[in-house]
Amino acid sequence: MAAERAEGVELIDVEGEHYIDCLAGAGSIPLGHNHPAIVDAIEGVLDDAAPTHTLDITTPQREAFLDSLLPTLPAELREHARVQFCSPAGTDAVEASLKLMQKATGNRDVIAFRGAYHGMTAGSMALMGDTDPREGVAVPGNVHHEPFPYDYRPPLGIGGAAEHEALATEFETLLTDPESGVGDPAAVIVEPIQGEGGSLPAPDGWLREIRRITREQGVPLILDEIQAGVGRTGEMYAFEHADIVPDAVLLSKAVGGGVPLSVLVYRERFDEWESGDHVGTFRGHQLGMAAGRAALDYVVENDLPGHAAEMGARLLDHLDATAAGRPELADVRGRGLLLGVEVVDPTAAATPTGAQPPDAELAEEIQRACFDRGLVVERGGREGATVRFLPPLVISEAEIDTVGERFDAAVSAALD
Repeated sequence: MAAERAEGVELIDVEGEHYIDCLAGAGSIPLGHNHPAIVDAIEGVLDDAAPTHTLDITTPQREAFLDSLLPTLPAELREHARVQFCSPAGTDAVEASLKLMQKATGNRDVIAFRGAYHGMTAGSMALMGDTDPREGVAVPGNVHHEPFPYDYRPPLGIGGAAEHEALATEFETLLTDPESGVGDPAAVIVEPIQGEGGSLPAPDGWLREIRRITREQGVPLILDEIQAGVGRTGEMYAFEHADIVPDAVLLSKAVGGGVPLSVLVYRERFDEWESGDHVGTFRGHQLGMAAGRAALDYVVENDLPGHAAEMGARLLDHLDATAAGRPELADVRGRGLLLGVEVVDPTAAATPTGAQPPDAELAEEIQRACFDRGLVVERGGREGATVRFLPPLVISEAEIDTVGERFDAAVSAALD
């Protein structure tokens, strides 16, 4: 397929075939392709002969973006927030957050989580749960990986709420036991829902405990909202489901409305930056700020988080119906319009957690069958065996129903 045109949730190839885009640039186009609000914002900058790139020089576009971004944050963070514009990719915001917290605390160790994905630069790759992509790459060695709650594959083998409580206790022990082998951390970084890790939501109670523990121990908590933020999970930010406020928030993808933009939002008490500490050429990209402001305004004014919650529940019903009676589709999960279906081999011996092993080959067959039926989906999670759905937030009920019908037909074809 060679995509030639796009509108809303649809991609149209050079032969005129239409596809529903449930990848949406890994969630980076919240309003879909070529939305009028985004197009108008970009054209406005160009028509006004405004500067398109200014590094750190303030502009009306920069101020307008901040005026739209800051009110979306919880008051506790908003009232004492600093915003760092980073290079366009989200991984640079990750790198900036680690550097800032190491500088602010004087510590070096960082705690991340199994299954995590935070980007592909060296520092971000060190946080990654999957070791294969970083093989042969010199990544920092001061990262400690704690288990992340995973109800289908409970890392402690307990499962349910008791597992979540035990994982929180294990995390607290890591920080409080003088013989845990971990020095005072510079930061803890966590995704409120692991995206590339397989659409795995952090349980609300567990995330509240992580916030309590880090606050009591004086460890900065960084929330990576690069894929989940700006309405995708049914709240403006995914951490709001747990009713917590982090010390730093990482934003990219949807925050630029489809144009590259990346920001680090953090509490002012950690503001230890000196001139030149973290710079990037395109941190002053005005088209990204204009598109980002338009996207944020549209998301808020049209309650797209609420719409995402409703459409996500509708799609979840379709996915559950498809999975019913098909043991190959072992776990349907996610939040809002960040959903996944884990594909397994039900005939293989169970893993130590009691789950069936992932079946990446079947997941790829399902993905291919989806494509043949005009549906673009992504794969992620363990061994790439989770089929993932991240459609634009503006997707309609009728389009959701079509997604569900095409996925069901694709699964039937792959299993025949």
